[in-house]
Amino acid sequence: MSLKNPYGDFEITEPQALRALAHPVRLAILDRLQRHGPSTATGLSSHVGATPSVVSWHLRHLATFGLVTDADGGTSKRERWWQAAARGFRFSLPDDAEGQAAARQLRGEMFARYADAPQQWLLQEEPRLDDTWRGLAGVADTSFVATPDELRQLEETIEELLAPYVRRKEDETPPAGAQVVRMLRYLLPEVADDASAS
Repeated sequence: MSLKNPYGDFEITEPQALRALAHPVRLAILDRLQRHGPSTATGLSSHVGATPSVVSWHLRHLATFGLVTDADGGTSKRERWWQAAARGFRFSLPDDAEGQAAARQLRGEMFARYADAPQQWLLQEEPRLDDTWRGLAGVADTSFVATPDELRQLEETIEELLAPYVRRKEDETPPAGAQVVRMLRYLLPEVADDASAS
């Protein structure tokens, strides 16, 4: 596993790591660490719906695949701080049946986890935005025709455009007026419906 992509995301390639992350608590732990920074098992507990001891077990499991690492910040030897190994993660569909099943399982968990994100944004974030930011928020449902190579190229182009914004360091002073923006992007190829064409 490596960080070789425009975003500096963690590349998951092993089926065992895909299956490890395809668990609601582990996915919630990693999401929380990536979005809010280092924490302890106790600090994560109320955000991921598990006891500190269960969270601690899941953190150690994620660490075996390099998805989380120890972080500085403990005030005592009893307080272990954890951080995400990268700001995000990604995976592609492996060639083998085991890897494909693991990737499908992780996709399912991710779809379930983030299905409610737009509605939560509408209820919790949108009312607090000023008119400028509210006007820039948007939803699109666009269908287009592309070959596999064209879709791959489109995704690579989008990532190259976004990479400078994604990789801004937390210790950099952001430009005046900048704030965090979340983009949920789904690429969902559809099977051609020959019956409707006849």
